[in-house]
Amino acid sequence: MNLPFIHNGHMDPKSYERYSRQILFAAIGEKGQERLLASRAALVGCGALGTAIANLLVRAGVGTLRIIDRDFVEESNLQRQMLFDEADARESLPKAVAAERHLRAINAGAAVEGVVADLTPANAEDLLAGHDIILDGADNFETRFLVNDVAVKRGIRWIYAGVVGSYGVMLPIHPSRTACLACLADLMNAEATHGVEETCDTVGVLGAAAGVISSLAAGAAIKTLANSAGEGDGRLTSFDVWIGRYRAVQVARDPNCRACARHEYRYLEGEAMPHVTMCGRDSVQIHERGRKLDLALLGQRLGPVAADVRQNGFLLRFSVNPYEITVFADGRAIIKGTREPSVARSLYSRYLGA
Repeated sequence: MNLPFIHNGHMDPKSYERYSRQILFAAIGEKGQERLLASRAALVGCGALGTAIANLLVRAGVGTLRIIDRDFVEESNLQRQMLFDEADARESLPKAVAAERHLRAINAGAAVEGVVADLTPANAEDLLAGHDIILDGADNFETRFLVNDVAVKRGIRWIYAGVVGSYGVMLPIHPSRTACLACLADLMNAEATHGVEETCDTVGVLGAAAGVISSLAAGAAIKTLANSAGEGDGRLTSFDVWIGRYRAVQVARDPNCRACARHEYRYLEGEAMPHVTMCGRDSVQIHERGRKLDLALLGQRLGPVAADVRQNGFLLRFSVNPYEITVFADGRAIIKGTREPSVARSLYSRYLGA
């Protein structure tokens, strides 16, 4: 691998030429670019947001990027996940593997590592520790709260980002200085939300919305890694590309936050994650905790995207080839057609939210 070299604190001529237009930007300059080349970033999730963020960071010269993703490329991804192509979908390549290949072709000087894994309480600290920043490309809030716990515990900056439909949000988080995701969740009552959530697989998503939010997230990351961060920290930015609405609001730290104030890491300790068990042959059961689902509303959402949707007052059953999913009003679900807990969790998040 042709890594960019820095001798006596200065870039080699080839690297200087490659990043010359970015160096000309006064807020980065030569010193900021050198910091970028020496920086380490971790990206959790490589979907619509993750692929765009990874592309921007590698092109900007972030020296080391670890991409963690448990999913594989499908044809429906190509509408918005910019690093992948039809060959990746035909081969059903793991997203982390496909992303690594394409990013290495874009910038041979970047150390890109694709990790095919489901981020869990058992591996989260090992996978995320030692990085200068963590970026959010996840598709569910359980993973995001887990990332938040690791970031707060380890004092690592991270950037929360999410998009669904035409709308997206982004929040840079500096542990001990700004509000963390648990602060925001308490403010918006997000952690305690019960019922049906909108997801990209039930209400759709515009690639343009992912593009805007990923650009904001990548911009915030580059600013942090170039050591010029500070201004704008702690602001929740939202953008709706369909109606053209932009908002930015300051989020105050919660003095009683369970994560950044009381240092209670429920997700990292596994207390808040859904319990998963094997349930008969080729079936996984997810025991969601304290969730009440409106099965009628869920049935309406799933109608256009799932097959054979049936329900009664106690359960809802639908098919997404090759899986059959049965959901109960208390949030419990049985996913038939797999023995892999990570696959079951992914399907649950895609069609029910977290």
